[in-house]
Amino acid sequence: MIKRTSILAVVIFLFLTLFSPGWVQAQDGLEILDSSAQADFPTRLNFSLSAESDVNITDIRLHYQVDRIGFAQVTSEIYIDFVPATAVSTGWSLEMIRIGGLPPGTGVDYWWTVGDAKDNRVATDPVRVPFDDNRYSWQGLTEGMVTLYWYEGNESFARELMAATQEALGRLHDYTGAQLERPARLYIYANAQDLQGSMIYPQEWTGGVAFTRYGAMAIGITPANLDWGKRAIAHELTHLVIHQVTLNPYCDLPTWLDEGLAMHSEGPLEPVLASYLDRAIAEDSLISVQSLSSPFSAYAGEASLSYAQSYSLVEFLITSYGQGRMFELLNTLREGSTYDGALEKVYGFDMDGLDALWQDWLIPPEPTVEEKGMYLELVGAGY
Repeated sequence: MIKRTSILAVVIFLFLTLFSPGWVQAQDGLEILDSSAQADFPTRLNFSLSAESDVNITDIRLHYQVDRIGFAQVTSEIYIDFVPATAVSTGWSLEMIRIGGLPPGTGVDYWWTVGDAKDNRVATDPVRVPFDDNRYSWQGLTEGMVTLYWYEGNESFARELMAATQEALGRLHDYTGAQLERPARLYIYANAQDLQGSMIYPQEWTGGVAFTRYGAMAIGITPANLDWGKRAIAHELTHLVIHQVTLNPYCDLPTWLDEGLAMHSEGPLEPVLASYLDRAIAEDSLISVQSLSSPFSAYAGEASLSYAQSYSLVEFLITSYGQGRMFELLNTLREGSTYDGALEKVYGFDMDGLDALWQDWLIPPEPTVEEKGMYLELVGAGY
């Protein structure tokens, strides 16, 4: 079922979230008068507080938790620097440059604790504030576990992208067995420039990004590059799903597997990348699987070859051993297995063995003299 997100409901939710924190009772004259939070996307999240007491307020602390997938709930505690007084108005800003930024729609839970000279202490109940990209008037469309947000283009544009999203999920499940385990948010920016403007440390080539720990993706898509946009959705969505399926506190995915699966989800390898692979085969300059397990090179040519080889490695595993083995590999990695250990358990070979088998599959060996002679005999006999 597809449903439209009500903008009015979002406005009401933001109002209640930002301006209706849960209050505790005042204690012996110590009282919190006002508390609020406001997003200044993408650079900061501003928190403010007013309190008063019969005696000097001496201690104010802000506590916050960022809603993301993890293995422990981390609470940050900020000691506010202020001049003690019986009435205090203060604030603090979470500068995104300090933490690398947050994707749009990330929830941040916060609360205050306040103490005075009589050792009285009061606190607010935790309140969630969404760190929304409020520079644009977003519309929303939900199907299954995916909600797509966009601000430029009509509803048919959004529905076409949603259809591509669902198709990509289906293809991914068909060849890996993996599927979303948690809801996902997809933000469609009107172009790459708008997307990069939503990030703290964007690269000039960034057209899409998956925030795997936050269940979010952001991609810049215009009607003119719709076909590219559908491939980008499939790519980033695969990163999101695969990281959900394999998340563990011990190790990450080998880069070749992570990027290879994402490239495979896009569809056939693009000709420009295929040319890098063909050239490397001809020049005997393929990169080893061991090397491809680490982050790819920043040099464009080597990075392009790395992506092309990763696609080919995944294609080899799926074609040769099927979906079931791939899903077993992902589950084994989720258990915290080493890269070599996971491959040996599922396929019976390590990364060096994969390298050799893949190259044999990719580059069939030259026929022997006997095989050439047999071929010529068959041709001579009219076969």
